Amino acid sequence: MTHGSLIPKILVTKIGFDGHDRGSRVVAAALRDAGMEVIYTPPWQEIAAVVKLAMEEDVDVIGISSLATDHLIVPKLMVALRSAGLGDVGVIVGGIVPDREEQVLLEAGVARVFHPGSAMADIADFVHGLAERVRARRIAA
Repeated sequence: MTHGSLIPKILVTKIGFDGHDRGSRVVAAALRDAGMEVIYTPPWQEIAAVVKLAMEEDVDVIGISSLATDHLIVPKLMVALRSAGLGDVGVIVGGIVPDREEQVLLEAGVARVFHPGSAMADIADFVHGLAERVRARRIAA
């Protein structure tokens, strides 16, 4: 998978049964305002649907929002991405994630967890850098 464009492409979504999507909408808008191409899904996405969309849209980064405990299924998403040949896609998680569960996500391959109150500029800067690293790995592969 390669991109002709230099604009980072991110999928912002929610997996599982958490329907609280205000935060993900705010982050999606901030990333769009920062010059990124953002694909936004409504809540309640299944892992297989997220993997399929990530592949179809050739995204650099997937942002998962969790305000309940749905971040606990992110390791399953990471396995599904690798199984689909998308192990190079960067994944970030935002929301309410306890410290010990954050460590589980990082060990599963999540690039970073953003907690409530994170500055939008910090999120955008990190996503931009992550997208650049993803593209560099793709070119090297």
